[in-house]
Amino acid sequence: MLVLAIDTSGSGCSAAVYDSASAELLARAGANIGRGHAERLMEFVDEALLAADRQLADIDRIAVTVGPGSFTGIRVGVAAARGLALALCKPAVGITTLEVAAEGARLATPGQPVLVVIDAKRDEVYTQLFDASGGARGEPEVLPVTEARERFSGFKGTVCGSGASLVGHLQAGGMPDNIDIAVVGRLGAGADPASAKPKPLYLRGPDAKPQAGFAVTRA
Repeated sequence: MLVLAIDTSGSGCSAAVYDSASAELLARAGANIGRGHAERLMEFVDEALLAADRQLADIDRIAVTVGPGSFTGIRVGVAAARGLALALCKPAVGITTLEVAAEGARLATPGQPVLVVIDAKRDEVYTQLFDASGGARGEPEVLPVTEARERFSGFKGTVCGSGASLVGHLQAGGMPDNIDIAVVGRLGAGADPASAKPKPLYLRGPDAKPQAGFAVTRA
């Protein structure tokens, strides 16, 4: 199975072609662009396909990171994945950034349960527990730092993510923006399209709020 993996969940924007038969990342393309995911994503898709010597018609599945992360970036990636899946008549699956971080940590420290803690700003963290085999132990959550610190104070296992130090643990994994696109492809190949829908996972409302008191009365 050839998987086109897409990540726009943070300041990075990347695409890759992953071959599940050989468990090999054939090619990747991308950059840490900060903003402008909508303008650059398809450029990176084309670069990855060219480097892999493949065409869009060769792709069997699209995998995209669905968050939590940048609201704008997530919308861009999910919309692109859905559009490509529709055009190609191929399935698309969503992979959370928490799953990607957990899998990277699990591979680095096998045999240990994994706690992912990502700094969500505003004195909050995104968090989720995973067992030693990579299975989720509970749903993704957004928690106040104080509550997360109390809840996970006695956790025994690997703690990863940018919020690890906020809850009293030394950081053992990567920053949330450093999404391993190869892991996205591998997890995407094994995901069930029936349950892993490419649907945004925001966990909380956007930072930007409409201003009150400026409504225009329509005639």
